[in-house]
Amino acid sequence: MEVVRKTSTQREEGSAAVKPAAASRPALRLLKTWAIPATGLAILIALWQAVVTLFDIPAWKLPAPSSIANELVVSRSLFLKHTWVTLAEALYGLTIAFLFSVVVATAMAFSRSFQRAIYPLLIASQTIPIIVIAPLLLIWVGYGLAPKIIVVVLVPFFPLVVNVMDGLRSVEPDMTNMMRTLGAKRWQIFAKVQVPTALPYLFSGAKIAATFSIIGAIIGEWVGASAGLGYLTRSSVPLFLTARSFGAVVILALLGIGLFLIVALIERLALPWQYNARRAKALEEDW
Repeated sequence: MEVVRKTSTQREEGSAAVKPAAASRPALRLLKTWAIPATGLAILIALWQAVVTLFDIPAWKLPAPSSIANELVVSRSLFLKHTWVTLAEALYGLTIAFLFSVVVATAMAFSRSFQRAIYPLLIASQTIPIIVIAPLLLIWVGYGLAPKIIVVVLVPFFPLVVNVMDGLRSVEPDMTNMMRTLGAKRWQIFAKVQVPTALPYLFSGAKIAATFSIIGAIIGEWVGASAGLGYLTRSSVPLFLTARSFGAVVILALLGIGLFLIVALIERLALPWQYNARRAKALEEDW
């Protein structure tokens, strides 16, 4: 009996020792995910600051990070005004591109003939630089919000279509055959098999599109605009307001990262099983 008690006590102590280790793994994973990149960024900023200070580089040529931070604080109302314009263009264009790409990809997945007719045109459209089309949009639809939104739609449209179509066509034939054997209609196979299979592909494309939408908005503003962060950078450079231009670039980077994280959060809420599978895999790798 004494031996059994000792053995059980040892097991309890061992399990108690494992639990803190298991509990610490998410903290270590979080450290790897955020702390290491943040440390690298801090080192880069410190080196930047040191180089500008030691070599006495003029602010109009290369502003120090401290000067950029000061400009962001001093001109915060100006940055906020132009940020809302760029963000609105990106969100409008991203929403339209998302809806339109889902419709086109679904039609291509349903009809081989439609896919053969439209897919070469989609590929050919990617060989034409958007910067060439943007000035023509000013002639066709004029200045204002419309040409910027159209540019934003054009930039992420192709990756969204390709990802959604690949997802809809990635269903295993055995699954489709089983559904047909059970008497499922075409729309039932689409709703219950193809759509769930395509959702991870859809969100992968949406993450790419979220960052591309910011690029599209900047291209549209560079061609012709009177507001927006792209306009702010273009108008600041000739006046040698380099710190202001860098400040706009910092905000653009934060906008792209923010939209990416929002899409990732929506993916986590919409596809909890996929998130749990990734988490379990990460725990196995940490173990």
